Amino acid sequence: MDKKTILIIDDDPDFRYSLRMVLESRDYLVEEAPSAEDGVKRFKAVKPDLVIVDLMMEEIDSGTNFVKELKALGTDVPIFMLSSMGDQMSQMTSYADIGLAGVLQKPVEPKNLLATIDKKLG
Repeated sequence: MDKKTILIIDDDPDFRYSLRMVLESRDYLVEEAPSAEDGVKRFKAVKPDLVIVDLMMEEIDSGTNFVKELKALGTDVPIFMLSSMGDQMSQMTSYADIGLAGVLQKPVEPKNLLATIDKKLG
């Protein structure tokens, strides 16, 4: 079985590291990018199976813009948005409308994260 690759895009290196530890414990390959711009480049380079992107990075809506850019490339890779706003975000916009597979609440609970990703990647 091929290992699945997950791309994490977040401007917080400590957060990326902790997410990497959780995902690698389940044998996922992890790629990282510190910004939405780098995230698009990494996405094109590694062609991940799933993407986790932070909503709030260097610009307020960089996460949303990243998702729109990926969708413009015609990808059907599942994208999960990280948000410290959580349910507020779900109430403001339907995450499916902007092309997300779901929203993950920060701080991320490792068991929930793995269950969500395992289910999505089969």
